[in-house]
Order: sequence, then structure tokens, then C-alpha cells
Amino acid sequence: MKENQPLTDAFLRLVRIMDELREQCPWDKKQTIQTLRTLTIEELYELADAVSEEDWDGIREELGDLLLHILFYARIGKEKQKFTLQQVIEGISQKLIHRHPHIYGEVKVKDEEEVKQNWEKLKLKEGKTSVLSGVPTALPAVVKATRLQEKARQVGFEWDRKEQVWDKVKEEMQELQVAVENENQEETENELGDVMFSLINYARFLQLDAESALDKTNKKFIRRFTDMEQHARAAGKDLTDMSLEEMDAIWNAIKKQTNGH
Repeated sequence: MKENQPLTDAFLRLVRIMDELREQCPWDKKQTIQTLRTLTIEELYELADAVSEEDWDGIREELGDLLLHILFYARIGKEKQKFTLQQVIEGISQKLIHRHPHIYGEVKVKDEEEVKQNWEKLKLKEGKTSVLSGVPTALPAVVKATRLQEKARQVGFEWDRKEQVWDKVKEEMQELQVAVENENQEETENELGDVMFSLINYARFLQLDAESALDKTNKKFIRRFTDMEQHARAAGKDLTDMSLEEMDAIWNAIKKQTNGH
């Protein structure tokens, strides 16, 4: 117990600070679960950015911000007589023990895939109506597509080889091209979604995270574009006054200097 005392003291100090802010700070007193929602999402994205950059100081700081939000929701839950912080902690502890029978029970598993499959089976036994029901509706589309595919995989709804997935990508791209040629906007949108969904699936088979890959490309675009703006200013020009060919020449020069990265 003594080894954990500093951690216990630090946690209880934060709980006490949260209580004091809720009772004494005009801003904290006004917050509701609805006003906190957007702020929590923002904090989560800040954590995601820090993780992407492997910024450990940033990760530590953002985890603290998220922990504060968790305590804030728990405090409001207590005020509304809906639940307490203790119930939150006990609830997740019980869930983890129940869903890890290979650790806390007699179940044997050979690898992480069986762990995931058992997890989904247990969730269905707990009353979930679908293996997809645990995917939040508000997730960003790329992340959501990945999670849906991973969930479906746990019940065997999955291709066997990456070559099959690539064939599906090519099939969907052909259907998109037909929709474009038909000038059918609604059909084109549907087919574009199918192409993106199949590419995300292909990324999984390559053991790549589509969200991370796209995020890196976004950052690369930002870096190259801002470099292009700087090159133009150094030459006494403005991008709005340049032709696409001139901008493309600068872009390719920047790309060559960075070896395509």
C-alpha cells in the first residue's frame, strides 16, 4: 500500500481540486455535460496529435487534461445523482475482469485474435444486439470505417488475402468511373464512398492505419504548400499571380529536395 501512496495522494488531490473548482469557480460552476462535450473532443484530438508526433511531454500533458474531464463528468454525475466516481472506477474494473477470462478465469487463448473474438462474444452475451453496436456514431469516417471492418472481422466476415481486397478496390474504382461518365451525382458519391471504404480495408491488410497514413499526407501537403508560398515570396511573387505550371514547377522542386517526403 505504501508503494502506491504517492499515486493515491496525487489522484485524491486532483479530485479535491476538481470539487473546489466546481464549487467556487464561476466558469466551472456553469458547465454541463453538453458544454463539456466539444471541449472533451478537442482535448482528445490534441492527445491524438501528440501521439502522432510521439511528443511524450505533450502526451503526458494531454492525458492530464483528459483525466480532468473524466473527473468533471463524474462530479456532474454525482450532482445529478446518476453515478459516482467510485462507481465509474469499479465498473471499468469489473468489465475488464469479465472480458479477460484468459487472465482472470480458465479460458485459454493462443493469440490476440482469439482475445478479440472472445471480447466480441462476451459483449453479445452482455446484451449487445450487434457486433457493430459498440462503434460510436460520432467517430470520424475513416476511423469509423476501420473499426467497423475490424468488428466484422471478429465473426469471420473478412477476405482471406490482400490480393482479394485489391481486386475489390479495382472493382469499386471501375464502378466509380462508370458513375462519373453517367454524370449521376448521387451514384458517384455512393461509389466514391465504396472506393474509400475498400481502400481502408486494403490498408488493414497491409497492416497500416489509414487514418495515420492520411494524417501524414495532410501534414506533408501543408509542409510542401507553405514551402511553396515561401519560395514564391522569395522570388517576389504571389501564388495568386502565378500559373499552375509555375506553381507545379516549384512543387516538384520541393518534392525533389525532400526525396518525396
